[in-house]
Amino acid sequence: MEKRWQIKEQSTEGEIQKLSSELNNLDATLTNILLQRKVDTYEKAKTFFRPSLDEIHDPFLMKDMNKAVERLEKAIQNKERILVYGDYDVDGTTSVALVYSYLNNFYPALAENNEYGLEYYIPDRYGEGYGVSYKGIDYAAEKEITLIIALDCGIKAVEKVAYASEKGVDFIICDHHRPGDEIPKAVAVLDPKRTDCNYPYDGLSGCGVGFKLMQAWTQQTNKAETKLFEYLDLLAISTCADIVPLTGENRVFVHYGLKKINENPRLSIEVMKTLSDIKTPTMTVMDVVFTFAPRINAAGRISSGKKAVEMLVAENETEIEEVGKKINTYNLERRGLDKEITVEALGIIEADEVSQNRKSTVLFGENWHKGVIGIVASRLIETHYKPTIILTESKGLATGSARTVEGFDVYNAIEACSDLIDQFGGHTAAAGMTMKIENVPAFIEKFDAVVCEQIDDELLIPQVEIDASLELNQIDEKFNRLLKQFAPLGPFNMRPVFMSENVFITNNSKKIGGDKTHLRLEVFQESNPSLKFNCIGFGMGSILDEIDEGMPIRIAYNIEENHWNGRTTLQLALKDIKL
Repeated sequence: MEKRWQIKEQSTEGEIQKLSSELNNLDATLTNILLQRKVDTYEKAKTFFRPSLDEIHDPFLMKDMNKAVERLEKAIQNKERILVYGDYDVDGTTSVALVYSYLNNFYPALAENNEYGLEYYIPDRYGEGYGVSYKGIDYAAEKEITLIIALDCGIKAVEKVAYASEKGVDFIICDHHRPGDEIPKAVAVLDPKRTDCNYPYDGLSGCGVGFKLMQAWTQQTNKAETKLFEYLDLLAISTCADIVPLTGENRVFVHYGLKKINENPRLSIEVMKTLSDIKTPTMTVMDVVFTFAPRINAAGRISSGKKAVEMLVAENETEIEEVGKKINTYNLERRGLDKEITVEALGIIEADEVSQNRKSTVLFGENWHKGVIGIVASRLIETHYKPTIILTESKGLATGSARTVEGFDVYNAIEACSDLIDQFGGHTAAAGMTMKIENVPAFIEKFDAVVCEQIDDELLIPQVEIDASLELNQIDEKFNRLLKQFAPLGPFNMRPVFMSENVFITNNSKKIGGDKTHLRLEVFQESNPSLKFNCIGFGMGSILDEIDEGMPIRIAYNIEENHWNGRTTLQLALKDIKL
């Protein structure tokens, strides 16, 4: 697939020299990358390289926080039954695990012989759908639960919150999705994306909002925050998996959460590390995204998200291993379904010229597994780079998941089609929706018309953003050691991408993998021919047919470490190659 290269604006020599001198003569290339990321003073650099828990914001700056804490403390003092309710994905299940486990240190679990206490609830993806459900509210009312803490959901549950109120059930909503026109009439609605909320950071995950509630309650009741900070590993998993910005508070949370995962993991995370067969000595954001997140998500996709919470809150090793193995099995099943449906969906596109010529992809398969359609949407974008929605049939309705290309707001595009949709929610990069099956053809046409109107055609060509140009001889252990300090890396603080020109391959370059679709190059530059680097390019095998030794190429890449047989070497992870 053709890609366009966008070289980021470079700072002036004077700006680079000034900051570099303040940072003990930091390498000019790395100083320039800091400036690109708005880290332009010594103090900002200190915060960037040395995240501190002292930097996180006062939770009471969030609108309705006083009301939320007051209602929670009242429930505890009055010995009420409290239900911790969350969505079935990684963000929702880690939210529930964090809030339930932390509160359980001070308030008992609700058991048959208890008149009061805590319980948790995860809606069934297939029986109840996303977010707050009437079934969940009825369950709470039947069990005489009087307070629900809704995590990673609820911001659009206007009618359901009103229904709960009629049954004597109060709501505290902790959400991070975009609100609709009306805010639910809950006791408290915590959402930094509320237009009337002045909280200084709106990039929190749902788990992050739940954490802020726990932080506020901890402060209000004069408890030590050190206990709460023991749960930053769960918050880190949520923040990494939900693809929220890795800036501000989130960066602090992930820094300390990864530290706990690597140095003192809770038993459930240790079991997941074993089941994931992780080889790297230190887990990174990407390790969390590609190993923990799929397994936690698989529980809700194939069976029940409650299984994920069971594993995360359990303290008995045998129980954790038993549930963990089940979840691992669900993940294997999920992979099979994902692959099968992706192949079928690609076949539909290849057989339909009209679909190929659209600026969006919307496909409906009545028998496609609801639990993997979001993954399939992401997979299709890898081949057909367009805003994509995959729909399937559920309970007589078409239900779908949307994913988008960099720079295009898919939520706004779906909102423009709201006359054809029964329900929708989400954010800029991903959304979900439900509609009548008979509306699907009209929706396909209207959504594509909206995309055509709103999208810049340039966004339909994947972009490789280049941070800086490098000569290969600049890459050494010291450079890499400094580069590693840019972690944790993620949205708005991505792994730096470098470009090198006039690069040549050696005869050690070849296609690799069982089907020879991947690429391993050995490269050098004429200025230092003895210095060679291995490059790995996934899905780039065919490019080797176009390159000969002696032909100069340009490469865009990340610098990464390769750990093999107890030895660590630097290699280049290719993003793209241009002749």
